[in-house]
Order: sequence, then structure tokens, then C-alpha cells
Amino acid sequence: MKKIKIRLTDIIYWLALISADIFIFFILSLLLMGYDDNYDSSKGEYWSLVSMNTTEKILYISYNLWILLNIIAIIYIGKKVYKWLK
Repeated sequence: MKKIKIRLTDIIYWLALISADIFIFFILSLLLMGYDDNYDSSKGEYWSLVSMNTTEKILYISYNLWILLNIIAIIYIGKKVYKWLK
């Protein structure tokens, strides 16, 4: 098994990356709260694109794309760790 070398700069880099990711989730979630506050049932079903205005659609799609990007990143990092351990 390979010897693990952990540097402080690596730890700071990964903590900053994770913090930025959580911050983006936080901002997108806060911006999507406007949809909850202004939802009108006469415009369509809850969380359907029909009931959203353009800004809410952009935020909703951005939020889901960010989740997809995170899933891809987790799979990529998992694959790298698996290859490194093997």
C-alpha cells in the first residue's frame, strides 16, 4: 500500500472547495424560496415549470444542474480513489 502524504495546503484546498460548493447550494436554495412565497395554485401544480416565472425556472434548472455536477464529481473522485487504492 502506498504511503499517504497529506499536506496542509491540500486540506485547505479541499475545505475551500467543499465550502464553495455548500455556499452555492445555500444561495440557490435561498433564491428558490421566493417561489415558495409567491406560489399561486391557479397557475399550475406545485414545482411544475408552468407555475414558475422565467427567473424561477432558471434558478430551478441551475439547482438541478448543480446537483448533477456534484454527482458526477463524486463519481469521478470515487473512481480516482478506487484506482489509487487498488
